[in-house]
Amino acid sequence: MAAPVPAAALVGEFVGTFMLVFAVGCNVITGSASWAVTSIAMTLMVAIYALGAVSGANFNPAVSLALALNNSDEFDWGRATKYMVAQIAGGIAAALAYGGLFWDVFNLAPAAGFTVMQAGFAEFFYTFFLGFVVLNCAVSTRSNPNNPSIGSPNEYFGIAIGFSVIAGGYGAGHISGGCFNPAVAIAIDVSSAAIGFGYCLPYMLFEFAGAAVAVQLFHICRPEEKKKDKNDREIAVLEMINSSQPGYKKGSRLVSEFIGTFMLVLTVGLNVLGGSKAPVWSIAASLMCGIFALGNCSGGHFNPAVTLAITMAGEDANMKTDAGIYMVTQILGGFCAAMTYALLEGGKTFPLAPGAGHTWGSAYLAELVYTFVLAYVVLTVACYKGGAGDGHSNVFALAIASCVTAGGYAIGAVSGGSLNPAVSCGIALSSLGSGYGIFHMFPYVICEFIGGALAATIYKATHKSVKADTRA
Repeated sequence: MAAPVPAAALVGEFVGTFMLVFAVGCNVITGSASWAVTSIAMTLMVAIYALGAVSGANFNPAVSLALALNNSDEFDWGRATKYMVAQIAGGIAAALAYGGLFWDVFNLAPAAGFTVMQAGFAEFFYTFFLGFVVLNCAVSTRSNPNNPSIGSPNEYFGIAIGFSVIAGGYGAGHISGGCFNPAVAIAIDVSSAAIGFGYCLPYMLFEFAGAAVAVQLFHICRPEEKKKDKNDREIAVLEMINSSQPGYKKGSRLVSEFIGTFMLVLTVGLNVLGGSKAPVWSIAASLMCGIFALGNCSGGHFNPAVTLAITMAGEDANMKTDAGIYMVTQILGGFCAAMTYALLEGGKTFPLAPGAGHTWGSAYLAELVYTFVLAYVVLTVACYKGGAGDGHSNVFALAIASCVTAGGYAIGAVSGGSLNPAVSCGIALSSLGSGYGIFHMFPYVICEFIGGALAATIYKATHKSVKADTRA
């Protein structure tokens, strides 16, 4: 028999969803173009930390659906249904509240120039991403064990979930409005029913579909999560850790690398083509969320230059045999994402090229330098074990993604700030139909690989030699 749902949990879901939808309404109506998405995402993040211990902090019927589909004893269909009702009620109450505050509302609809299908798939991909991050960061037994032999629960789950909204809001908001949440869609539609109603229905279908796909891919990346009993899941994780070849099997790791690279490149393209007010912030957020979600599954490379650096540094035994297939998978993920953003944007693409007033040589050097920075930070905060390197378990992804923030703003106007052969290949290959050449892609990729190789070389001098000296 299912355990009763405490009233406090339902109140928590109502309050958290109210906070989220009220933030959406206030930001949209006051026209906070640059910081609106960040405000909404931060509202979600703080609500998760504030109410996570009370209800689990879903605040989203698609998330509750994903948890129910996950087939664990901890979240059954009865709880999911009650949560969804509380969330939708909280969202509608918030929409009526901001309507009363401003005596103004706004309609739910695809943006001008986009179809329902384009808006629906924008909602699908980023609701998928949100649900996938929730499952990997807040639900995964590997990331949140009770058994100290596995580790301890993480503290970054709220940051990762909140920042997934930053990735999607700036990336896809110009297409669909960026709900990624049936409670948000319903609330906006209900409050603006006098000027039009109905788009919440297709939005909900795509959002629920994204959540369902998130569960399926979660189980592929982490097969132990298919087990219903938590003790069985922990036993499976312990067996994996203590095996002669610890870690997930190659298939799970390759799917992880594909997903992380796909979402990164999709976010790059949508931000650029949509004229985002905060493109670098959004792109860095997508990388950070992907690393937090999948770092303890595949390593969270999502970048062939990073894979090269880790291989050359000797920090992952799997890369002795798998580095090549990792790189191929990442480039394939980047290409598929580039074709996807082209479809979502009605065939629009953009070239891989220096910015106005800058030369190809400047672009190549800029890519080399900041790819080095990115790969070097990956090695020092995510790979190095010993001394100062042991203190980054809860901030490693933030540190790595911050390299993209630093590099994107520093040299984005010079080279575009790719810093990743998978990104460079995806952009270049997807734009061939627009008459852009392909040969400029190769110097970009070569310089990015040189940056990764240089990072491994310097890392050996600064960190591996220190470790060896300490042991001596």
